[in-house]
Formats: sequence, structure tokens, C-alpha cells
Amino acid sequence: MATSSLTNMTVPLGADGQSPSTQGMLMPKLSYRFRVFFNNFGVSTPTTELSKQVMDISRPKVDFAEIKLQLYNSTIKMAGKHTWSDMTCTLRDDAQGNVSRLVGEQLQKQLDFMEQSSAASAIDYKFTIQLQVLDGGNGANEPVVLEEWDVLGCYLKSADYGKMAYETTEAVKIALTITFDNAIQVSSAGVPNGVGQTIPRTVGTLATGAAAVNTNAF
Repeated sequence: MATSSLTNMTVPLGADGQSPSTQGMLMPKLSYRFRVFFNNFGVSTPTTELSKQVMDISRPKVDFAEIKLQLYNSTIKMAGKHTWSDMTCTLRDDAQGNVSRLVGEQLQKQLDFMEQSSAASAIDYKFTIQLQVLDGGNGANEPVVLEEWDVLGCYLKSADYGKMAYETTEAVKIALTITFDNAIQVSSAGVPNGVGQTIPRTVGTLATGAAAVNTNAF
């Protein structure tokens, strides 16, 4: 059959038994198949109006600080503390003002702009985000969650209500910058799968070279 040639449209693999030599390419996740849920955002319920009006959102990004140990003729590098970068989310502002109201409520939870009064503690205003990558199902075919990020300890770092202009023919947008404390990657069953997953740790081995005699060596 002519379709059998599709199995050759991939990266040729060695004969190590880890993957069939006839395996084709894997189906990628598509960036436009997703949905976002905002939990404990603002004070009004439901918050699903935000989910409907999301235009784009960034997935979590983590960076590790670098620790350098200066030695005689070389430098050893170790991973230091990690930092989660801010997420960005663009919302389409609706004519009834649902999105603008919810964003305003969240900002007011963080700081009462009229009374100039702040929240007693961070837990009073923080919210969580569920970012789900979907398979494209809809209607009679329920969508399957391919990947989910649970983003924890969120608050709005900035809210940009955009500009109005006669020269454009676009919908009005609200751009949010969201900072957060932690993010966990979970499976469709809600079990940590990836970031946040418990993995076995091997003590006293190296990524390259022979195993060290001293288990405390780098």
C-alpha cells in the first residue's frame, strides 16, 4: 500500500529496541486547542466568562539560578534556586463588561483603590489557574485533556486595558501579567505527571564519565 511509506517519514532510530524502526511521527499538541479556568478570581461567579474570552496565554516557564564554584583550572556549575517567570494572558473585552468587571474585582481584592486599603494577607486575593491542552473534541465528542498545568498562588502583576483607535478594526483587549508561586503538570486523571511528579533519585552517579568513588563528589 502507498500509505505504508508514511512509516518512513520520521527520524531513523538505532536498533536498540527502545522504539520500533517503523514508527512514524507522533501527533503534536496544537497551540490553539486549549481552555483556561480561573478559580477564586474576583468575587463574582461564575468566572467562565473569562474562559470564553481568552485569546492567548503563555505556558509556565521555569529558570534555575546558576551557582559557580571556581577551581584551579576550571569551573563547576550547580543548579541554584528556581524562579517561575510571569505568565501573560490576553482577554477579549466583551460589550456587556463581564471581563472588565471580573478583572476589576480581582484588582480590588489585591488593593481597594478607592479606600487605599490592602488585603490583610496574600491568601485573601490569590487565585489558581487550570490550563488544559485539548485534543479537539467538541459537541457529542467530549474533549480529551492531553495536558494540564495547575498554576498556584497567582495574582495580577499588571493589567493593561489597551487603547482605543479609529484606524483599527479589532476587538478591545485586556492584557494581564500573572505572577505565581508554583506550577504542577498533571495527567487527565489529576495525578502529577511531569513537573511535580515523584521520581526515584540515584545517589552517587554522574551524568557523564565513570561513577565516582566518593558519593559526595560532583
